[in-house]
Amino acid sequence: RLAALYKWTDHIYTHFSARVPGPQEHFLINAFGLLFDEINASNLVKVDLDGTIVDDPTGLGINYAGYVIHSAIHGARHDLQAVLHTHTRDGIAVSAQKDGLLPISQHSIGFSGRVAYHGYEGVALDLDERERLVADLGDKSVMILRNHGLLVGGSGVAQAFQEIHFLERACQAQVQALAGGCELHFPSPEVCAHTAEQFDRDEQDNIIDLAWEAALTLIESQRESYLS
Repeated sequence: RLAALYKWTDHIYTHFSARVPGPQEHFLINAFGLLFDEINASNLVKVDLDGTIVDDPTGLGINYAGYVIHSAIHGARHDLQAVLHTHTRDGIAVSAQKDGLLPISQHSIGFSGRVAYHGYEGVALDLDERERLVADLGDKSVMILRNHGLLVGGSGVAQAFQEIHFLERACQAQVQALAGGCELHFPSPEVCAHTAEQFDRDEQDNIIDLAWEAALTLIESQRESYLS
């Protein structure tokens, strides 16, 4: 619902997922055919890493490309409980720029040294792409899919939301800055490293929780609907 509010959606073609606790290696993903503002707790699809649908309340199934991408991450990175993937205008624009995300805003500088890149191979329908996607991600939790969009993971939904929010803002700022046609100013590598360390401090967990609770107030009027 927050993705719909922030306009991070691409009609029915993007997908978010969350790991289901337990040894079964199941994850929840949005049903293929619903808009983000139609999704609620009871119409999420439960699927395993092999692509077997365990529970599909609507009978709509899932976006297969979404299964390929999300099963790759959930299968390889048990530290990432939630995975968010977007096709926004600015995210796609930055994914197509040769130099990728530039350290030109506080939002982007906070990602210094933390962004992975995965080359475009076509629509993600081939299972063997999962190995390359995971290899490119490495130990990072933020990835730019070249000529495609953005992908983040988090230890929980709140952290994943924080990552995609900051990454989207960084891409928006970059597109606007480049559109201005002026020479850009780049902080020193030392400042970039220092800023990234500031964003990674322990107290950030409290900030992330505060930001998540604040974000939920934006959709408080929908609470009964999305929890149904």
